[in-house]
Amino acid sequence: MTDISPPEKPLLLIVDDDALICDTLSFSLSPHFEVLSSHSRPHCMQLLRQLRRPPELALVDLGLPPLPHRPDEGFALISDLLKIAPEIRIVVLSGQSEDGNARHARTLGAVDFVAKPCNPGDLQQVLKRALAFRVLDERRHKGDGPSPLIGNSPAIQKLQAQLRQYADLPFAVLIEGESGSGKEIIASDCLHYDSRRRDKPFLALNCAAISPNLVEATLFGYARGAFTGAITTKAGYFEDAADGTLFLDEIGELALELQAKLLRVLENGEYQRVGETQQRLSRARIIAATNRDLRKEVRSGNFRADLYHRLSVCSIVAPPLREMADDKLLLLEHFRQLYAAQTQQLPFSLSADAQGLWLDYAFPGNVRELRNIVIRLATRYSGQTVDAGALEAELDLPDEPLLAPANGAAGGDEVGSDAIIAAASQRLRQREPFSLDGMLAATERGYIEAALKLAHGNVSQAARLLGIHRTTLYNRMESAGRER
Repeated sequence: MTDISPPEKPLLLIVDDDALICDTLSFSLSPHFEVLSSHSRPHCMQLLRQLRRPPELALVDLGLPPLPHRPDEGFALISDLLKIAPEIRIVVLSGQSEDGNARHARTLGAVDFVAKPCNPGDLQQVLKRALAFRVLDERRHKGDGPSPLIGNSPAIQKLQAQLRQYADLPFAVLIEGESGSGKEIIASDCLHYDSRRRDKPFLALNCAAISPNLVEATLFGYARGAFTGAITTKAGYFEDAADGTLFLDEIGELALELQAKLLRVLENGEYQRVGETQQRLSRARIIAATNRDLRKEVRSGNFRADLYHRLSVCSIVAPPLREMADDKLLLLEHFRQLYAAQTQQLPFSLSADAQGLWLDYAFPGNVRELRNIVIRLATRYSGQTVDAGALEAELDLPDEPLLAPANGAAGGDEVGSDAIIAAASQRLRQREPFSLDGMLAATERGYIEAALKLAHGNVSQAARLLGIHRTTLYNRMESAGRER
């Protein structure tokens, strides 16, 4: 007999410390979703590990215990959810609805931000739209090829989740990240080619690579005689991009006057060729990228606040390589085999000490620097094992080698040592019971908690703040009885 049982409802996880809100939302949303509720981040993580399938959706409050009046726990929960269930679609429902909180939640991977109080019917529509994003995943799994992003680290998983959420949206996207972190690859190979626009043009313009007085004509085109040298009418990037994608790299270099014109295109699609009065309509999707801190540029008056807010509705951060942990070895293997095949030479290998140095190195030039290092090693050490000394010669290390034992204070900073000695002397003169091990353990716990708080629960970022490896931080957290 044919099974005609109804399909499973999408699983929705609600995380809010207000029991009344959980009960009300569960009642109103249960006709459309299978609803689970949780009251805190630890309880939510415990619940997730007990489920037979990860939730498709999560509705998360930012103000969770033990800090219900701050967004830190909610931010940390967003990261935790995406680590455990990268495909989950997260909607933030919070009374802490400041613009900064909303932007940061989206940056971490939330698909939407809804301010409390809200209408249950409107919330239902938001959740259904978020659920529709899963079509992008199904399309990829049906044979569109693997992601061009290499890595399994939490940073890459979060980035991949955001790209799946944003790829097919018609809205502008802002990619922020350091030089060499792969912002154009994210724009072209992920956002564009994973969208319905993949068969349409992809045009890229580096706003810092051309003269400021030519940017407007390059973007919008110009009419014959519009300026000296305009001997013919020419279309601009917006027109040539048609229904495709226009990638504006180094958007922070755009002059304020042109920022206003770009904002107009983003708002209503309208623009004019230089020297014309005719209004034209752009259908291209805009992806912008920058290695500047645009929030700082807004405060200093170098970037329009309205343009920044328009661009950052969908914002992505390309992670620096120092946050990608063991992905450094995966990238090493990828480029090592690639260049060995291209040059038809035997690939090199790294000794155990060299691998440790490779993992500890910060790669300030990110993937671009890593690739160039691999090229040099492939050229010089074909078929050989590269030891730590040979690798060290290829790395941009500080004056003191990373392999040498550290002397003095952490990072060589001895400022304030006299004050520390004075405070210790005063404490010991009190003749009260004292334990050096207890004092050091308490200090370590304090620094770990402070770093995790500043990093919004991101262990890789916290480890960088503390100047230790992520694995070391995990070990110290466990020794201190602190849950991962």
